[in-house]
Amino acid sequence: MPIGTLGDIDLRMGGSGAGDLVSARCYAIPLRTRFRGITVREGMVIEGPAGWGEFCPFPEYGDAEAAAWLATAVEQATTSRPAPVRDSVPVNAIVPAVGPAEAHAAVVRSGCCTAKVKVADHPGSLDDDVARVEAVRDALGPGGAVRVDANGAWDVDTAVAAVRALDRAAGGLEYVEQPCRTIDEMAAVRRRVDVRIAADESIRRADDPLRVAVAGAADVAVLKCTPLGGVTRALRVAEAAGLPCVVSSALETSVGLAAELALAGALPELDFACGLDTLALLDGDLVPDAAGLRPVDGRLPIPRTPPVPDPALLDAHAAGPERERWWRDRLVRVAELLT
Repeated sequence: MPIGTLGDIDLRMGGSGAGDLVSARCYAIPLRTRFRGITVREGMVIEGPAGWGEFCPFPEYGDAEAAAWLATAVEQATTSRPAPVRDSVPVNAIVPAVGPAEAHAAVVRSGCCTAKVKVADHPGSLDDDVARVEAVRDALGPGGAVRVDANGAWDVDTAVAAVRALDRAAGGLEYVEQPCRTIDEMAAVRRRVDVRIAADESIRRADDPLRVAVAGAADVAVLKCTPLGGVTRALRVAEAAGLPCVVSSALETSVGLAAELALAGALPELDFACGLDTLALLDGDLVPDAAGLRPVDGRLPIPRTPPVPDPALLDAHAAGPERERWWRDRLVRVAELLT
């Protein structure tokens, strides 16, 4: 499936190649708590005829994988959003690998009825993970839903033991996300536990997203349109996968998060809360608080117009000269893959 081309972005910049994407702005925003192994979120935002798009692949991703992220930014900046079938979406609280007291407070503060808890942050973390999940259950009460995310850190036997322990601690898990790295390992775990398995990396980093469902490796598909190449492509993946879907953030600012919300708003069915309350992890944003995508009573509204970065916030969160050069060089290389 083709990812996309620069199209109107290139025409708007008035040039003939990737180096003409001169309007892109680089940002670096600290995280409130270490998350996914990083303490600063970096990326770029690009203006086009339909608004702004965000290009923010994680630094360790190669250019070929980053091309899908740029395709999403181009789609945002050059095309209109699909018509939403709902006005808002329920979201889950995000609980990083923090202590029980901090986890409890974060869930209460969020106002959400569902919480996603990061686990397997380091080898031998299970006792800490159990304590964190117990605190989250206490904060949510018996009616809330607890899900955990291992980011593929476990082998099969470790995953089975951990899922059973965490399921007891939660009084029943809604699902466990990406317990193992490979599809075959996930399928083996799924056969041995009574908890739903959700696939994230196995979908967005796979050449064939269909293989996740066909292999019997997952009950739920976690979709992130930013690394999948845009909203239109993510909708096709959702249809092909044939699984209930959860839309999740790739830790974008409000600019990129708007694309994830467009996907969540356009899915024909949405059976689970979405992982889109991620601005709480960032110590800042590129749009003002009043216009940012922050949940109210555990729900995020679908924006009617794309968020527009504030010039003062772009300046306040500008990356330093060395990182800006790194990102601009990366943009040039990746954009050549789309031309």
